Amino acid sequence: MRIVSICPSNTEIIDYLGLTSKLVGVDDFSDYPEAVRSLPRLGPDLSIDMDKLQSLEPDLVFSSMSVPGMEKNIEELEKRSIPHITLNPQSFHDIAEDILTVGKACSVEDAAVKRHQFLHTVEELKRLSRNVTHTPVLYWEWWPKPVFTPGKINWLTELSEMAGAKNCFRDVELASVQTDWEDVRLREPDYICLAWVGVQQKRVNPEIVRKRPGWGTMKAVQDNRILILEEALYCRPSPLLLKGAVQLARKLHPDVYEELDLQGAP
Repeated sequence: MRIVSICPSNTEIIDYLGLTSKLVGVDDFSDYPEAVRSLPRLGPDLSIDMDKLQSLEPDLVFSSMSVPGMEKNIEELEKRSIPHITLNPQSFHDIAEDILTVGKACSVEDAAVKRHQFLHTVEELKRLSRNVTHTPVLYWEWWPKPVFTPGKINWLTELSEMAGAKNCFRDVELASVQTDWEDVRLREPDYICLAWVGVQQKRVNPEIVRKRPGWGTMKAVQDNRILILEEALYCRPSPLLLKGAVQLARKLHPDVYEELDLQGAP
């Protein structure tokens, strides 16, 4: 079977199911696992080279509405009659269902087992979170200017709770919230979590945060509770979120999560 993925989260679901060897092409941003880095690149996920994609003669293409603007790629796939499946995960339950969807489409015999293992670790994290006595408030920053942060309808709100914390924008009924630095400052989060989309962890400078107007008065800044996080573990709706959740949980509450059963983690 010849598979193409035009979104990093899809590529990671495909790998979770043991299908990486079936991939014949990926978008430019797919970087996990390392084996996909040598595959033909089809352009940025919002500007896929459809002629090149078609030349790979895929049996199935996976796209995702988790990337705003993916619609034009889907329209082109339909126009060219290229077999495709479009995913649209917003929660851990959605990701679990996508594991099953991709698995069934690609005849993976243990897809239901993989889904069960994934959900097992999700439930383990949620169970342990009930043992947390102090629940810190997290500010997640996807982009610094203009400021974008996840709202209630996003996997990072759920991930925060699984890690024994709360998203400080959980009151906003949106998946992605555009706000400003003053709004964030007034919410007084306990931790500032920087996971800038498409930016390598080593390129994120926490000093930028310290220089923002008024942020020097924030306790999170004064106490150096600024976390520079790997965006691949927090910004993509894939099984890698479990790895991110475990890392964050153990950072915030090491005693509570030290005996976590990682049955379904990548």
